Amino acid sequence: MKFSKRLFLIFIILLSCVGCDQATKSFAVSHLPEMKTFSYLGDTLRLQLTYNRGAFLSLGHSLPDVLRYSIFTVGICFILLSALAFALLSKSGVFSVVLAVSLFIAGGVGNLIDRIMYNGSVVDFLNVGIGPLRTGIFNLADVFIMGGSMILLFYALRKQRENR
Repeated sequence: MKFSKRLFLIFIILLSCVGCDQATKSFAVSHLPEMKTFSYLGDTLRLQLTYNRGAFLSLGHSLPDVLRYSIFTVGICFILLSALAFALLSKSGVFSVVLAVSLFIAGGVGNLIDRIMYNGSVVDFLNVGIGPLRTGIFNLADVFIMGGSMILLFYALRKQRENR
């Protein structure tokens, strides 16, 4: 994939995904009261505003503020810049890899914006499930990160099968 196409793909994904993520979080903060749950689609979808000071499933939320800031803000900035450099400069430039890394970056940027705006917290408001089987509370940025991770996983598995 040519550098210009790669740059355009990364730009479009970042712009659209970060924009959608921040718009939905802004809506959640403006319209959902904290600690009240709204249920839709036969309780398959729940909306519940929460501010997550940790990472996935609140991992690390009880760390001291300086350590949490170092890991979840400074460390994530470094990881996102490294991922961006990889997506832009990688010699292979395979579409699915650039797409996956771009989604990963977009999700990370969306959550990083929250950490800066909300004193180290991320806005989470979505919960899905059936009956007692439920996810944790998450946001669209988390969906983009998971989507990018799944694309990379399937790409790696396909490459592994091709190399046998």
